[in-house]
Amino acid sequence: MADVSAAPPSDKDLASIAEARALARAARLAQAQLAELSQAQIDAIVDGMAAAVRSEVEALARMAREETGFGVYEDKITKNRFVAEQVYEFIRPMKTVGVLRRDDTRKIIEIAEPFGVVAGIVPTTNPTSTAMYKILIALKARCAIVLSPHPSAARCISRTAEIMAAAAARAGAPANSIGWMQTVTLEGTQELMRQREVAVILATGGLGLVRAAYSAGKPAYGVGPGNAPCYVHQSADVPKAARDIILGKTFDNGLLCSSPNSIVADRAIDQPLKAALAANGGHFLSADDAQKLAGVLVTPQRLPNPALVGRTALEIAQAVGLTVPAGTRALIAQLDGVGRDYPLSIEKLCPVLSYYVVDDWKAGCERCKAILRYGGMGHTMSVHATDDDVVLQFGLHKPAFRIVVNTPTTHGSVGLTTGLDPAMTLGCGGYGGNITSDNISPMHLLNIKRVAYELRPAPGPSPAARPMAMAAADSSLRPAVPERVRTLDSSALSARIDGFLASRGITPATTVVVGPAEGHVGGAATSAPALNPAAAAAPLPPAPLEVQNVGPAVDFVCEDDVRQALRAGQRIRLAARAIVTPAARELGDANDVFVDA
Repeated sequence: MADVSAAPPSDKDLASIAEARALARAARLAQAQLAELSQAQIDAIVDGMAAAVRSEVEALARMAREETGFGVYEDKITKNRFVAEQVYEFIRPMKTVGVLRRDDTRKIIEIAEPFGVVAGIVPTTNPTSTAMYKILIALKARCAIVLSPHPSAARCISRTAEIMAAAAARAGAPANSIGWMQTVTLEGTQELMRQREVAVILATGGLGLVRAAYSAGKPAYGVGPGNAPCYVHQSADVPKAARDIILGKTFDNGLLCSSPNSIVADRAIDQPLKAALAANGGHFLSADDAQKLAGVLVTPQRLPNPALVGRTALEIAQAVGLTVPAGTRALIAQLDGVGRDYPLSIEKLCPVLSYYVVDDWKAGCERCKAILRYGGMGHTMSVHATDDDVVLQFGLHKPAFRIVVNTPTTHGSVGLTTGLDPAMTLGCGGYGGNITSDNISPMHLLNIKRVAYELRPAPGPSPAARPMAMAAADSSLRPAVPERVRTLDSSALSARIDGFLASRGITPATTVVVGPAEGHVGGAATSAPALNPAAAAAPLPPAPLEVQNVGPAVDFVCEDDVRQALRAGQRIRLAARAIVTPAARELGDANDVFVDA
């Protein structure tokens, strides 16, 4: 009997695929209407959506925490409010409809054009805040959006989309401007990304999902893993650096990709920094405990164990079987290296930090590079220092596109505590295999049309571009060509032939001419050439006057070369293996321009 237990997942996959197709088609119809709305209408829709979720930030945070089991309820409120308030305030004044800019000097008008339907992939780590963010920036750019929730967070993501879709409709948005999948499978998500109605993908999730987005055949904004290092220079405010690192690591239990993962400390401040970290709830593990933690936290695939992602330090310690103080907020393991032999050097997505000691900032620079190369290329790092020269050196040489200074990486990277664009999707640029290094905003979902006026007249067609018949009949070319070049009398032609033959060691010879009646020897004639060895080495006799105006031998001749020679009253000497284009050959032969070398 067939195993029917495999049928339900297959049926669910088919249902998910069908739903993805239907949502993409509906969004495409809405997109055509969205594109015609005015700036005032779009702003009213964005205003309404932001206001609607602002009043629900706590309820949505609670739903996310209960459904996923990840993170900290209070921190999820902060993330939701960050999007509903700070991201909203940032994008609210953006002009995304009609003429964006006029450059009177260059006579260019730039006009906004929406990218098209957006496929928004939403993760389980930051579900409600990411859903809010992607819907806001998509609608601000006049793009319809279809969300694919992570299956483990589908309920809270769907509720977020419901609230914002209802608010958008009340404000005048076309139906189906916001869609979301309710039957979610990997196959359905992949089908959504491949749909021809989808114009661009906003992918936030695991490495496999981001790679799938980039291979879907569509433009995609994906983000890579973080693995952010925090360098503490000897000039740093050590107590503040310790507070910032622990705060960033414990914010929502380390779920953001820009959360700190490693501390790199100058030897000069090693002990004070360890004391300050301990005072803020950091617990340094013994070598045995660190090895025990690594065996449980890090999978054979060098990924964090999902069972420990987003848990508190105390929960992790209990799960691993470690004894730690009651007030422990972060577990810290001192390591000697980075890579496969040091499992805790990966991105951990929970309150676990690796710790390194270096001799100076140059060694710290190299250690941070190694950490970023092991899973965080292009993302984020922090520098804690008051020496601006050191800060600049890190800015110049680190393969990270967000280098935040004297602030938690978690908060600084998204623009919560820095002047960076507020965003929940952070590009990693070429270092991380992403299309951009920016914090993603509505401007990344716009194409720019440019209307450009003539600044200078276009040059007229060159003679080489004119038809051959016109060129041959063009009397304006003829006066520039001396008559002596174009026409040779018979005596001059004979002299040229004799000169050429002499250069090859061949001279005219006599031949017998039989008279019509007598059959006796007649006069000499030049009918059959005979080899003259002495003349073979003789120099070429002076050319007749008609061929004096000749340059050095050339290897290639095009039609324009012939025309220039005609204008200058010159001839062209061809090398033994010269290449002559057909048009050049025709024009040159017609005007007797070529001379063989």
